[in-house]
Amino acid sequence: MLDLTMQKTHDETRQGEAYAPFRQDPNDYGKKFYIESYGCQMNFADSEIVASILQESGFGATRNFEEADLILINTCSIREKAEQTVRKRLSDLRVVKKANPGALIGVLGCMAERLKAKFLEEEKLVDLVVGPDAYRTLPGLITEAESGQKAVNVLLSREETYADIAPVRLDSNGITAFVSIMRGCNNMCSFCVVPFTRGRERSRDAHSIVAECQDLFNQGYKEVTLLGQNVDSYYWTDETTNETVTFGLLLEKVALIDPSLRVRFSTSHPKDITDDVLHTMAKHENICKYIHLPVQSGSTRVLQLMNRTYTREWYMAKVNRIREIIPGCGISSDIIAGFCTETEEDHQDTLSIMEYSRYDMSYMFFYSERPGTLAARRYKDDIPEDVKKRRLQEIVNLQNRLSLESNEQDLGKTFKVLIEGDSKRNENDWRGRNSQNKVIVFPKGNHALNKGSYVMVTVTDCTQATLIGEIVA
Repeated sequence: MLDLTMQKTHDETRQGEAYAPFRQDPNDYGKKFYIESYGCQMNFADSEIVASILQESGFGATRNFEEADLILINTCSIREKAEQTVRKRLSDLRVVKKANPGALIGVLGCMAERLKAKFLEEEKLVDLVVGPDAYRTLPGLITEAESGQKAVNVLLSREETYADIAPVRLDSNGITAFVSIMRGCNNMCSFCVVPFTRGRERSRDAHSIVAECQDLFNQGYKEVTLLGQNVDSYYWTDETTNETVTFGLLLEKVALIDPSLRVRFSTSHPKDITDDVLHTMAKHENICKYIHLPVQSGSTRVLQLMNRTYTREWYMAKVNRIREIIPGCGISSDIIAGFCTETEEDHQDTLSIMEYSRYDMSYMFFYSERPGTLAARRYKDDIPEDVKKRRLQEIVNLQNRLSLESNEQDLGKTFKVLIEGDSKRNENDWRGRNSQNKVIVFPKGNHALNKGSYVMVTVTDCTQATLIGEIVA
């Protein structure tokens, strides 16, 4: 059953991809671990924290799960499809367990917290179940599992931010990195399981965030993405100086590390993004002019059922404000088709708000009821699946047109591009992104450039997903 359709930006980390850091040789360690991550960027950032904790405990990363002493699956519960994928993957790993009975298999993340009992009862091969706030206890849980016991810790925390742990960068490009600035979420959107799997919102020490970004820059990274379920609600007070750091101020602190360090962030909530943040973005050239602003629905009635706490008109006014303060700013969105009681009129409202906002791209889904959420308790999932799929397809078709039109408007324009690596289709071409988060592919030519270089590129052609250009001599 298909319940997820999306357009992906080139830098989106792929579900189920396993990474190992190139700088560490797993043979330098007594044992080896393998980790696969599913879902959002926060999960992949968490996997880097887990890797750091495991390396301190004598485990080296490997890309080959067959040689691993410890296999970890970092899971997502946001949709039924994601959970089905993880269950299938665990089933596939039964072969590994038979070949190497001593290997431990663990489930981490949101799905671990939500389905802890089922994993231990139904998935007999699972030895560890560890929630998002319990990664520090992994060494002890591994020892417990090695003795033959099932090891579980899914307790949520009101304080844990992992601020003192230096993540092991599992993304191997060496140019871009994710930096978590907060954990949890206080927004009780009725369709969302995150507040129940990741707990209440808490902001990380601003000094540790800036220090991590500075260290990344010192290592040669050229771009950081500040991550949170709702970055605009970041709020931290320095008890020594009584300085209060809002998200706008944090953005500026990171931007001031160096003009050549690009800064991105995700995700913004329409009710919380402020003029202060927008003016800070406009002020600093190295803060990318791109905002991911999930709308979910264009119908005020449906938004109220979703508990999104804004109206259609509020959202449109926010889009207007972004365009006013940051002309040319890229905007993307999340959209859900077929939420409980959604009518054809509600659906048309969603299509019309897409037209109004002119999204560069969107992540598009049809509604998947998640047990334990407010919607599951309050509303009947009453939209037939064929109607959900039809509405989703109409949303996808519209976004495809909007994406192509957005790219066509860039023909002839010149952008500053950060080179992130070779084109996936042709090693003679570079691939990078502009400030608006659009992928640009262009010939290498004879220019003395490297991954991590900035270059000016003029757009000469485009597809729905990619800009095609030439380096400006």
